[in-house]
Amino acid sequence: MEHVTTHSTDLPSPADVRLVVTDMDGTLLGADGAVPAAFWPLVDEMRERGVVFAPASGRQYATLHRTFSSVADGMVVIAENGAYVVRDGDELSSVTLDPALAADVVRHLRELADGPDGLDLGVVWCGRTTAYVERTDRAFLDHVDPYYASLTPVDDLLATGEVPVKIAVFTPDDPRTTTAPALAPYDASQGGSLQVVVSGARWVDVMPTGVDKGVAVRRLQESLGIGPEHTVVFGDNFNDVEMLDAAELSFAMEGSPDGVLERARYRAPSHTDEGVVTVLRHLLDGLDELDGTQPRAV
Repeated sequence: MEHVTTHSTDLPSPADVRLVVTDMDGTLLGADGAVPAAFWPLVDEMRERGVVFAPASGRQYATLHRTFSSVADGMVVIAENGAYVVRDGDELSSVTLDPALAADVVRHLRELADGPDGLDLGVVWCGRTTAYVERTDRAFLDHVDPYYASLTPVDDLLATGEVPVKIAVFTPDDPRTTTAPALAPYDASQGGSLQVVVSGARWVDVMPTGVDKGVAVRRLQESLGIGPEHTVVFGDNFNDVEMLDAAELSFAMEGSPDGVLERARYRAPSHTDEGVVTVLRHLLDGLDELDGTQPRAV
């Protein structure tokens, strides 16, 4: 697919939109970490028009469900970077890490944190319905709480009895120069057998290979009987690039890293300027030009 980056004011012509997928942090959520008030009427309008809306995030399902609880009926939720997908409360798919490999990653991270010169990091063992942490100081939990509505402190991550869908690693430093390189031996691109993905300014996710938001979006497209030409995707970070590839109307947010901008066809205004709202308002208004106001079943 050819990638064309446009100015934020140069939006595409009206399109036959049937699926809208958006990342959360740095994309939909504003500077205050909340969904913009102007977005909620758009959710109602999409539903009336037969357009499926799906948040896609590294956040856990419980957190996303809490955020969208008022409009959750029939909604698809792509959680844990695509490792756990739910529609209307029913699990559509889930993929877990190999238990032995997951345990080895945790032991490796413990070694990295030990000692006076150890990395300052925190580990989240992400199950389907809850996440587990050993570290419980406020300096860590203040960064964990916004993403994990269901959180369970434990003495030993390796004794939870639940196989994780993902391991999330926090550091106050740049993960691209700290935890990501330290986890390179596990990365499939470096000869390992897992995915190591920078998912935020302070986070790295360790996931099974072959699992990402793009895979989840393509499976959703198949189940709905639609294609990339009917799909709008918004993202801002490297864990979004595969799902940007899955849509012809792919938007990287202003301020995204160059490697993300290159994977999107269009550029949306920044999340601090309600870029998702701006683009969706334009596209939904354009639907009137295509087929009037008649809803379409998907």
